[in-house]
Amino acid sequence: MFYQLYEMNHAVMAPFRATADAMRLAYGNPLNPLTHTVVGRTMAAGFEVFERATRRYGKPAFDLPTTQIAGQTVAVREEIVWQKPFCNLIHFARNLSADHGDDPKILIVAPMSGHYATLLRGTVEALLPSADVYITDWIDARMVPVTDGAFDLDDYIDYVIEMLHHLGPRTNVVAVCQPSVPVLAAVAVMEAAGDHCAPASMTLMGGPIDTRCNPTAVNELAQKKPLEWFKDNVIMNVPWPQPGFMRAVYPGFLQLSGFMSMNLDRHMIAQKDFYMHLVKNDGDSAERHRDFYDEYLAVMDLTAEFYLQTVDTVFIKHSLPKGEMMHRGKRVDTAAIRKVALLTVEGENDDISGVGQTKAAQTISPNIPDDKRMHYLQPDVGHYGVFNGSRFRKEIAPRIIAFARKHSEVVKPSIKRVIKGGKSA
Repeated sequence: MFYQLYEMNHAVMAPFRATADAMRLAYGNPLNPLTHTVVGRTMAAGFEVFERATRRYGKPAFDLPTTQIAGQTVAVREEIVWQKPFCNLIHFARNLSADHGDDPKILIVAPMSGHYATLLRGTVEALLPSADVYITDWIDARMVPVTDGAFDLDDYIDYVIEMLHHLGPRTNVVAVCQPSVPVLAAVAVMEAAGDHCAPASMTLMGGPIDTRCNPTAVNELAQKKPLEWFKDNVIMNVPWPQPGFMRAVYPGFLQLSGFMSMNLDRHMIAQKDFYMHLVKNDGDSAERHRDFYDEYLAVMDLTAEFYLQTVDTVFIKHSLPKGEMMHRGKRVDTAAIRKVALLTVEGENDDISGVGQTKAAQTISPNIPDDKRMHYLQPDVGHYGVFNGSRFRKEIAPRIIAFARKHSEVVKPSIKRVIKGGKSA
């Protein structure tokens, strides 16, 4: 019922939002004498803040038409190369010259934790000059009809395995935050089965592999509440007339309220600063605010079964690090990982996945050779800085590329020359 009330409230606000947008345009029209005065800018700023605070933000675009390779501008096109009801696999195909060498093939598994895959636009942009990049584009659960079936953590793992099969051997997988657990589980399942499409390397970034290590506020909430509390308080049915009508979901707007409540004072200050930037006609600062919040406020629903199984498996029972996680009735054994190289990355100031939570993957995968494992702690960054921003571009992305390149190279057998006496040289 709460979801329906939210939708009704959004519908009721629609005419007021449209009026505010019209008035913003009127006060911003260069033909209006008030536009160039403090009074006009103040009115326009107020109307814009109101309109942005009451709108529903749609899925942003990746908008990466080009990349720079060796000082040259190279065209990039997005193409869907694999799809299922809950995910599209997007390939950022670069228009490379015929003499361009082989770049490592990287599958970025984006988090299914509220935001769209476009949150990793900066991640893709940083890797594109040096890699053949693919990314999981998860579908908003409210847009998937109930007739397309359920989607839980087991299905997530299956999707990852199917995508790795589609991309073939020598793929390098990069999991950002939430998917670290299902990606590690998928690799373990593939290694245990002797799957030749198991990735050459996997990079886990800011992920909750073992939330008992340095627990954060997010981890403590899950520990304090029983699973039934989450079922009763955050699971709702998608209202009519959405395509996913009657699907049980964890709504995006509830997730967003949780995100914002963690740093509410900072968001309030950001809104005030945005208003003042508009009044002072500081267009660059205002545009940076728009760009950030257009992405941050665009959220998607998660299927109830996926959310609840993740909370129970990852945050309450700690099943993976305890060796108790199950996939399709079989235990996930991370000790089976022997051939896939492992890179773990953490942020020193991460308040979502505390320091040590991702590194735990190194401990529970004891049979990976030492020359195929690496851990990196990035100083002076929080959770977002682990996969985006200047330090990611300068410090983390080059390490990911180097690690992927090293472990996805084809090892060519040495050619021996047979000489007299039956010896070789």
